[in-house]
Amino acid sequence: MDETRAAIVAAAELLFIRDGYARTTIGDIAEEAGVVVQTIYNAVGPKSTLLSAVLDRAAAGPMAPRSVPEFMSERSVQVTDAAEMADMLADWFVEVQPRVLGINRVIREAAASDPAVAELEVRRASQRLRNYGQAADAFARLPGTRTMPREDIAATIWSIGHPQSYAHLTQVEGWSDERYRDWVARALAAALVIDRPTDSPARG
Repeated sequence: MDETRAAIVAAAELLFIRDGYARTTIGDIAEEAGVVVQTIYNAVGPKSTLLSAVLDRAAAGPMAPRSVPEFMSERSVQVTDAAEMADMLADWFVEVQPRVLGINRVIREAAASDPAVAELEVRRASQRLRNYGQAADAFARLPGTRTMPREDIAATIWSIGHPQSYAHLTQVEGWSDERYRDWVARALAAALVIDRPTDSPARG
């Protein structure tokens, strides 16, 4: 069943990005995946649930079917201070954003006319914010983190790493992924990391 589900989600991703959400039918996905329509409902669910599964697959990338919170938790325990945590998150954002760029565009466009997708877009944005609570907890355990409420740290990460920020900066403003990554690292550090003291010049 896992292999069948993976084939269905991969087929849906291909068709959603190529043809758009509205024009892609469950029958099209079944044909592309080599299954019958009922298998899609049994293995994944209705079309909007399938769209959410595509987003999960794109976000996890080569780590799929493991969830993003699961393997990001493992990465966070390897860092030793707040500045390193900001760098780790910047590396993650520049890793994940190109993978989800296409399917996020599909969701954004479909949400304008499909209530189920509009609800999905809002729900997934709230889910990202909740997931960044995990990163906020990691920051709170690390030396060098500013004293802030957990919700503020999560909201800061959510805002700086928002997919629409990446889409606009790289697709409209022409930023390279490297420039985007460096901006994220600096923005997170400015907001969440205590400035390290510098040596003052000697006075004589």
